[in-house]
This record gives sequence, C-alpha cells and structure tokens, in this order.
Amino acid sequence: MHYLAVTLLLVFVYVELSFNFEFSNLVVGLLIAGAITFLVRPRRGPIEWGHLPSSLWALVKYLAILSYDLIKSGVLVARLVLTPKMRLRQGIVAIPAKCDSELGTALSAHAITLTPGELVVEMDDEGVMYTHCLDVTDADKHMAKAQKMRKDLLEKIFR
Repeated sequence: MHYLAVTLLLVFVYVELSFNFEFSNLVVGLLIAGAITFLVRPRRGPIEWGHLPSSLWALVKYLAILSYDLIKSGVLVARLVLTPKMRLRQGIVAIPAKCDSELGTALSAHAITLTPGELVVEMDDEGVMYTHCLDVTDADKHMAKAQKMRKDLLEKIFR
C-alpha cells in the first residue's frame, strides 16, 4: 500500500510538471513512477515534524549555494575557455564524501558533477569521489571546504 501511495504521488508530480493530461502521458507517468518506486524502494518511517523547519531551511540553503556555485563556476569556465592562452592545470582530485548514507553521497556527487568544470569520474567503496577539475590550483582546500558544507546540509535535510 505504501508503494502505491508513493507511485501515485510521483505520477501526480509528473503530470503537474508535464501539464499534459492525455491518457498516453498518464500511462508513461505511471510507468516512470512505478519504475522509480521499484528501484528506490522507499522506506516507511515515522515523520519527525520537529525536524521539518530546520530540514526545509537546510534545503533552501543547499539549493541557494548550489545555484550560486553553478553560476560562479559557469562564468569561470567561460572565462577560461574564452581567454586566448588557456592556463589550465587539469587534474583529478580525491574528495572523501564522509556522508553517512548512500543518498547523501550520491547527491553530493551529483552537485559536484552539475557544476561546470568538475566531474566525478569514479567513486570507490569507501565513498571517495575522484573528481576531474579544469583547474586544480588550490582545489584540495576549496573542495574539502565545499564538501563539508554539502555534507552538513544534506545531513540536516535527510535526518
């Protein structure tokens, strides 16, 4: 019953985002939502309403910081590409995820990959993300600080 409720909620979100109420679109939404529910297998647990305000605030902060990083790194990558003499110091940096859950590690890797100029190329069993950067100058220091911030916010969001 819980899986059915989650599937119907996902179908509703899909239809609202696509704003297409045709029967074929409803069937596609149902197939996608069913596949997501089957793959993710959401667990049912008690909702701790006391954590909701701090979790929502952490989510807003996380999205704001992610948006800022996307814009800032997009401008930096454009500047690097458009300069006549590109002085790129490309390399791969190891970033320990240090997240307690696989979801936190996956979202952290996704946030890194979204930012232009950075790409998680591999992740080992201990949760270390090997990230390709266009410019590795002081990357270890900046990446460690950014990863700690992401980890803290993701823990607040998903506790």
